[in-house]
Amino acid sequence: MTAPARVAAVLVTAVLAACSPAPQQPGSAADMAVTGEITVLAAASLQPTFTELGARFERDHPGATVTFNFAGSSSLVTQLIQGAPADVFASANPENMAKAVDSGIVSGAPTDFASNTLTIVTPPGNPKGVQQFSDLADPDLQVVVCAPQVPCGAATEMIERSTGVALRPVSEESSVTDVLGKVVSGQADAGLVYVTDAADAGDDVTEVPFPQAADVVNVYPIAVLLDSANPAGAQAFVDLVTGVQGREVLASAGFAAP
Repeated sequence: MTAPARVAAVLVTAVLAACSPAPQQPGSAADMAVTGEITVLAAASLQPTFTELGARFERDHPGATVTFNFAGSSSLVTQLIQGAPADVFASANPENMAKAVDSGIVSGAPTDFASNTLTIVTPPGNPKGVQQFSDLADPDLQVVVCAPQVPCGAATEMIERSTGVALRPVSEESSVTDVLGKVVSGQADAGLVYVTDAADAGDDVTEVPFPQAADVVNVYPIAVLLDSANPAGAQAFVDLVTGVQGREVLASAGFAAP
């Protein structure tokens, strides 16, 4: 082979090598199948969206199963700090996630994935004629809110302080879904829930938006837990929630971007 021919052959070989995909290393993320059970502890307001995403996750990963525990974020972080086994934690506010981080039970940095605001809900038709936030201070009105340690309760207190309106609720619930349940069942004349909960309830409630809610936004963070028994599966679920598909499902339910 002549010198020019040898040079041409070397160049062709180099070009082909550059165009060929790099071989996958054994055990890389690309060739790791997601299998096994993933336990997710998530804020009660995430139940409809996370249930949908969990079903999608299981379809995409036939060898995986997602189990949920939905409750108030303050209750969930207490369970985790006390040793409850789980793989993923999704909170309805940064404060409860910070408790988890400070307790050393979170792996890596949490990711903010959604935000939410409060709204007023009443039984269908708004029989007591609630029109604005200050109406909830009427002593003849049976009002239900979240307890102060719950994110929706903390948001309620912030709105009370900013408006100077002091509420006298007949009960303070441990989760936003409990507040919604009391309004839907007719046990309350009005309640403060997230806009996503009102949307999910549909015709079972009448929503009364109020402008002051825009000043108090709850941001939702999610994280893999340090003692996860299935860290690969946990990370895959977090990736789904924070990715394009997760954002689409959350947006369709009324969540805003973080």
